[in-house]
Amino acid sequence: MKKSCPECGEKIIGRIDKKFCSDACRNSYNNKVNKDSKNLIRNTNNRLRKNYRILEELNPDQKTKTSRAKLIEKGFDFNYFTSIYTTKAGAIYYFVYDQGYLPLEGDYFALVKRES
Repeated sequence: MKKSCPECGEKIIGRIDKKFCSDACRNSYNNKVNKDSKNLIRNTNNRLRKNYRILEELNPDQKTKTSRAKLIEKGFDFNYFTSIYTTKAGAIYYFVYDQGYLPLEGDYFALVKRES
């Protein structure tokens, strides 16, 4: 029984457990299967990625302070974060993966990096 490539339909030559005729077909097939099927998911992931890059850029020393204006100027979207951490004292940190920010008085933010 001859197997055919699930991407292009070509006959597969080689090992008995081979599933694709080439690396290009394997990559193409997996890209189709694994792509974000909904715009909502893709757009949310893009916003989280952008927020993360902004926090990482503004916080090279793992702890600093910045203004709301600077975050907004760089395109930061405060509606997108991955988790919230509340301290025993009641301070609320918002995290985008391991990069976080704490709202301070006067439109300033403390930027922190969570240790692994």
